[in-house]
Amino acid sequence: MAWRSDVEILTQHLTVPFDYPVVFDTDILNPANPALADAVDRLREGRCHRLLAVTEAGLLRSWPDLGTRLAAYVLRHADRLELVGDLEVLPAGEAAKQGWDGAFQVMRWIQARNLDRQSVVLALGGGGLLDAAGLAAALVHRGLRLVRVPTTVLAQNDVGVGVKNGIDLDGVKNLIGVFAPPFAVLVDHDFLATLPDREWRGGAAEAFKVALLKDAAFFDFLCREAGAVRRRDAEVMRHLVRRCAELHLEHIRTGGDPFEMGSERPLDFGHWSAHQLEMLSQHAVRHGEAVAIGIALDTTYAAQAGWVTPAVRDALLRGLTECGLAIWHPLLETRGAAGPLLILDGLKRFREHLGGCLTLTFPDGVGRRREEHAMDPVAIAASAAFLRNWQTKK
Repeated sequence: MAWRSDVEILTQHLTVPFDYPVVFDTDILNPANPALADAVDRLREGRCHRLLAVTEAGLLRSWPDLGTRLAAYVLRHADRLELVGDLEVLPAGEAAKQGWDGAFQVMRWIQARNLDRQSVVLALGGGGLLDAAGLAAALVHRGLRLVRVPTTVLAQNDVGVGVKNGIDLDGVKNLIGVFAPPFAVLVDHDFLATLPDREWRGGAAEAFKVALLKDAAFFDFLCREAGAVRRRDAEVMRHLVRRCAELHLEHIRTGGDPFEMGSERPLDFGHWSAHQLEMLSQHAVRHGEAVAIGIALDTTYAAQAGWVTPAVRDALLRGLTECGLAIWHPLLETRGAAGPLLILDGLKRFREHLGGCLTLTFPDGVGRRREEHAMDPVAIAASAAFLRNWQTKK
């Protein structure tokens, strides 16, 4: 833009570095394991850190002694950690981030304990809990320190390691949110052992997503070991979580747009329809399941367009299916009163989320990607029909 010569302009340029450790470990609540205390005290400020601990009801069902174990841990490390009150609990799963209630509750807990900006919100749970607690931590006093302990596959390999925090509002996925990097992340593989099969499998979809776009060797691994994922092979899952998280972190760090100021969203491959499926189903279809269907739809679309071969499409569909994930849902082909597919509203919402310019990521072969700015509704319908026939035959 050419400014008028009589206008005075002061250009403010800020460079703000962000760094945070992502620690992969086991048994982090064992008092003999210093990983959690070291993460909270990573700046070595020589003081005791005040912690508000927040979890979700779903995790407590599997780990009923979580509060007791955390209290014992903090007692062992009392020179560096202070727990301000009992472990607080939000609703399980996606309900934690449905509307403002969950985030507001965390903000009230923060205020009631007189936490300051150097205090810590310790969030233990799945993606919904991490999102709600993270948004609250980012808003109070313009930001408290957030230490995440993701406890589901999806949270450990994607949601929990990134820089986003958000809640759903008025039927729109992640309508309210902020970019606020965590202070630290601790990935404890032990929490995965108690996950229901549905949550165990669902997190694998994000691994297929990022592998297809960025890492051909990882994509081959996932296709080869899909049956092992379904059988709950712990070592296969550990590698899946670690490599998927690493690729997400690498993209955030090196992609040139960590806070998504532009319109490209490679990590949202397949998400335009996934988010819409979640909302249309009132979350009966969970996020990981929706992502599996979303990347199946967009990869099938890409095969029609010639951007990937039918062999790549079939490898993805087989891999997802062998993991135990669906690649089609009736809502993909449900039409509104006026005739258009209801799923197409996801494109409109995605365009708004991107700032008005629709940019969609598709695979371009394996390990590469391409950006497109439109989709053909007829080809989308044909892709959905292809997936229905594939799933029915299987």
